[in-house]
Amino acid sequence: MAANGASCEQPQKRAGAKDKQNGKSTDSSVRERRQKDKEDRLSLVVWRRPVTTLHYFLLETLIKLNEWTFKLWQRRGTVFLVLVLCSLFSIAYSTEGAHQHYVNYLEKRFLWCAYWVGLGILSSVGLGTGLHTFLLYLGPHIASVTLAAYECSSIDFPEPPYPDQIVCPQGGGVEGSISLFSIMSKVRLEACMWGAGTAIGELPPYFMARAARQSGADPEDEDYEEFEEMLEQAEGAQDFVTRAKLGVQHMVQKVGFFGILACASIPNPLFDLAGITCGHFLVPFWTFFGATLIGKAIIKMHIQKLFVIITFSKHIVEQMVSLIGSVPKVGPSLQKPFSQYLEAQRNKLHHAGGSAPADENWLSWVFEKVVLVMVCYFVTSIVNSMAQSYVKRLQQQRHLEEKTK
Repeated sequence: MAANGASCEQPQKRAGAKDKQNGKSTDSSVRERRQKDKEDRLSLVVWRRPVTTLHYFLLETLIKLNEWTFKLWQRRGTVFLVLVLCSLFSIAYSTEGAHQHYVNYLEKRFLWCAYWVGLGILSSVGLGTGLHTFLLYLGPHIASVTLAAYECSSIDFPEPPYPDQIVCPQGGGVEGSISLFSIMSKVRLEACMWGAGTAIGELPPYFMARAARQSGADPEDEDYEEFEEMLEQAEGAQDFVTRAKLGVQHMVQKVGFFGILACASIPNPLFDLAGITCGHFLVPFWTFFGATLIGKAIIKMHIQKLFVIITFSKHIVEQMVSLIGSVPKVGPSLQKPFSQYLEAQRNKLHHAGGSAPADENWLSWVFEKVVLVMVCYFVTSIVNSMAQSYVKRLQQQRHLEEKTK
């Protein structure tokens, strides 16, 4: 009896071992197939296959528009309410009366805030890559206000032309009356709006991971797939980047609100992972978004703003220019364009309208071209990303057809 029982157990163990081997081979084949599909998608870029990429980009755009139209139709009550409010504002805007002063003020403030919120969203959402709008727009704006405040000894720039153009006020100010906090208060609105935009831009990874966890469906996002693979391989020793990602994931998961706040309050290229982690573990929306908004729009924004203001304060800039001139051999030739640029900016601050000298400096020319190149790269990355998304749809459809056969 015992011998028969032992003999029966051995085939069962062998069968179990075979099932495990089959499971491992299936997992490895699925992983290999996913890796091959990913390589095929990433090879589809504008500079390699321009016609196919643009074609798939247009098809994916039409699909997205159709999806968004359907979602708007599902929320037609909210859409109707927004249209009614817009119609009322349009009537108030076009009707003459004493209220026009307040309407113009609200219009100006709304457009100014929407501009910086939009730039913040572009900086963090990025369909493939984010446009670094802090370096391109907000940082230079804070720097120009800082330089102008020290040159004019005042922050009461006439409106208009401020903020489109900064001109010193006619009366001037008292020398030495400018403080760090007065400059921070001058640019607080645009800085906080930009920070709020970056917080809004972090929502797509959160919603994507949350919907995938609740539905159990395979998400159409490579970052989420990478996140799940990272969780499966969390026990093994990985490289520094993977350990840093796991650290962010553990911090957000264990600490909760304050962990999210800590990750959002410092420059953190891995914060997308925090959004995916919060969505995957079903962290409440207001816990995630509240901590992200406070961290990015208040704490982190004040740190970045303070850094730019200190860097471009009058004595620091003068020391930097003199330091450039002290470099052996090439120093004086490098110092000259910087000095000319600063002098041109000072002259421009004391000339209203178009009476300022129009000398072109190569530094401003280079900066304009850098902005143009980065914007073109951002647009190209969007085209590539949407074309690759369409290829993924085709791959999923092909795999589904193979399973049904």
